Amino acid sequence: MKALQYRTVGAAPEVVTVPDPEPGPGQVLLKVTAAGVCHSDIAVMSWPAESFPYELPLTLGHEGVGTVAALGAGVSGLEEGDSVAVYGPWGCGTCAPCAQGKENYCLRADELGIRPPGLGAPGSMAEYMLVDDSRHLVPINGLDPVAAVPLTDAGLTPYHAIKRSLPKLVPGSTAVVIGTGGLGHVAIQLLRAMSATRVIALDVSEDKLALARTVGAHEAILSNAEAAGKVKELTGGIGAEAVFDFVGVQPTVDIAGAVAAIEGDVTIVGIGGGTLPVGFGQQNFEVSVTAPYWGSRGELIEVLDLARAGAVSVHTETYSLDDAPLAYERLHDGKINGRAVILPNG
Repeated sequence: MKALQYRTVGAAPEVVTVPDPEPGPGQVLLKVTAAGVCHSDIAVMSWPAESFPYELPLTLGHEGVGTVAALGAGVSGLEEGDSVAVYGPWGCGTCAPCAQGKENYCLRADELGIRPPGLGAPGSMAEYMLVDDSRHLVPINGLDPVAAVPLTDAGLTPYHAIKRSLPKLVPGSTAVVIGTGGLGHVAIQLLRAMSATRVIALDVSEDKLALARTVGAHEAILSNAEAAGKVKELTGGIGAEAVFDFVGVQPTVDIAGAVAAIEGDVTIVGIGGGTLPVGFGQQNFEVSVTAPYWGSRGELIEVLDLARAGAVSVHTETYSLDDAPLAYERLHDGKINGRAVILPNG
């Protein structure tokens, strides 16, 4: 089968031919119908050789949707032909967080060498992929695979981040979304669907700000040296009750801290390496700063339900598997408005 692999540190990913996988006991083989392209993959491919954590070659893709092609021994609850989404942050399945469906916070994944698909284990950017356990598959129940696949990360990650701040997002409140690309433009829709808050969107790109307005941002302003002052002006000097930074570089993290209101939440989702000092006098009184990771299996089901209800959708552009390296190149250059989706069998 064909697969998109990262094969050499510092080199571009390549489309190669690899052996067809076969499911072992407890495993499920999927024929991949859609795979999402994410900035996290670019971050992985930017790591230097001395700190690269995964074995190469690595088949990319941690967002996946497919149809069940074959079942390993002992698998029940699925049938061949079922259309399913892959829950990506695999865990041990038995520790306390896993028992709650929060495998994104598995206590034993590192110890047991469990890696998510595309982030250590072979991913979805291939004609077929193996899923380690049927519990990591969620029926998409009529959703289009292209529409559903970004929800497994670009939908689930902001949903998980936003849920913890919902008690603060009452009428009259403000939420700031920094970075309105793949995850950020979904976050805006989620905030509008789940709360009565006013949404202010920040980005360095006018195209992405236009997208932010299209999907529901009340205000959209350039993310620059004047951004914090403009947010303060728009909020009467109070600031925002919740700030979601989907970029995470130092300039955006600085803005996030500067615009957080008293008792506000700063949620750093982006993996750009920025940090925010926490301590008395460093931020407004009782500002909470957190850096969440992905989301739970139950939350993925909720996100798919929201999509089915028409409350959230992802702006996508599609590519063949042969053109997947071009999709990553365009994403790296900031030319993807929304989410790129690869169709390995399209």
